[in-house]
Amino acid sequence: MGNVSCITGYKSFELGIFKQDDKSVYYIKQALKKELQSLLDDGLEWVIISGQLGVELWGAEVVFDLQEDYPELKLAVLTPFISQEEKWNDQNKEYYELILSQADFVETISKEPYKNPQQFRNKNQLFLQKSHSCIILYDEEKEGSPKYFYEEAKRKKESDPSFDMRAIGFQDLQWIVEEEQW
Repeated sequence: MGNVSCITGYKSFELGIFKQDDKSVYYIKQALKKELQSLLDDGLEWVIISGQLGVELWGAEVVFDLQEDYPELKLAVLTPFISQEEKWNDQNKEYYELILSQADFVETISKEPYKNPQQFRNKNQLFLQKSHSCIILYDEEKEGSPKYFYEEAKRKKESDPSFDMRAIGFQDLQWIVEEEQW
């Protein structure tokens, strides 16, 4: 894998988003697209996600849109354990399957079902080892599931200044909303 970036952030329910056509999703995708386009100018080749509902799957959709102009861009979905979608509702499962069916590479990190939080830590470590950059939708004002990845990414940035950590906060989203309204 050449130049790799990972995308992560809040799960949809953490943002209070329960429909794919929620206007917020559009703005989140715009923010992700802006970061990805800038990384593409620097030679981005692969985007990796773990397939979580929310920011990661919206990021996958942005990658698919960008592939029309950047056919060399590829998406890999590396799930933390098998059957992560097992307890999701049918609509979310269908959406997830659709994303997986369009991804360029799909693999499971742990070949077992969910056992403990260590599987998520292993996924975070693998993503940070494999990536040159990361785009994370996380705001320190609002705790949530991306907190652990965010903290590990900050540590990686401190030890490896070439690592490009791009955090999108709520203020950044607000600017995108305002830009769009102009």
